[in-house]
Amino acid sequence: MRKTLVGIGTVISLVASSNVAFADAAKPGQSMTHMKTLAGISATLEGLGILLYVQGGATAAVAGESISSADGQVVFHIPVTGSKNRVKHVGSNIVFFNSANNKQVQLKNPIINLGKGTISAVIPQGSGEVTTVLQITNASTLMPVVTNDRMASLKTTAYKGAALSLAPGIGAALSSLLELPTGSIPENLAFATADVSLYSAIKAKR
Repeated sequence: MRKTLVGIGTVISLVASSNVAFADAAKPGQSMTHMKTLAGISATLEGLGILLYVQGGATAAVAGESISSADGQVVFHIPVTGSKNRVKHVGSNIVFFNSANNKQVQLKNPIINLGKGTISAVIPQGSGEVTTVLQITNASTLMPVVTNDRMASLKTTAYKGAALSLAPGIGAALSSLLELPTGSIPENLAFATADVSLYSAIKAKR
């Protein structure tokens, strides 16, 4: 069993690392979410035979020696964000893959709504409707930091340290869709932290 887990960790480390790419310079109307899973989450999922990765318009990497280490973390750079300003990009999926039976669950085109403190996505393997999949547990205390780059005419509004947990019912849904024993993925599981940056044009003074 240990040999199998190490093998899974090696594969996901290689896959994640190979997806790292250099991003283009930020432009008005774009956004970026830097998400890091909490220490131990990836190892816990791997213990269930679940690989966690991203696909599509996103990059990922493993923080630490491997995903199987007790403090291993997966880092996502996801250009898929929504806000009070309706900034939105699509094309990225967060994937939970059950290596035991080849079942997967995609959180397709996740959109962060800072106003509501939620992250919604479509789960094609489920109802196929937009569903709240994660919640920002400290949304009421997040304060934006605004930086103006007048040379580039670019305004950056950054929210740092958003605490993400699975939304109510999502743990049970993931366990069911991945054909895991009931309760394998706990409800309201503390999942990750995220930093969100929104880019807009600096309006010229008249």
